[in-house]
Amino acid sequence: MAKITVNGEPQELEKSVTLAELLVLNRITQPDMVSIQLNGEFVYKEDYSRTVNDGDEIDFLYFMGGGNI
Repeated sequence: MAKITVNGEPQELEKSVTLAELLVLNRITQPDMVSIQLNGEFVYKEDYSRTVNDGDEIDFLYFMGGGNI
């Protein structure tokens, strides 16, 4: 079992998962609009097959548009 933190909230994983699988487990509905930081480092989409490890800190960062200058 792995204990991780996702967006500041503790989570426990019963099995080994990839970052892509973690998006699904966290019900991210528009994964194309999300960037992932793993332990403070941005992860390229082609590396979402990377396995999450015990103690990892993951942040899902959402793209937002709009606003006036």
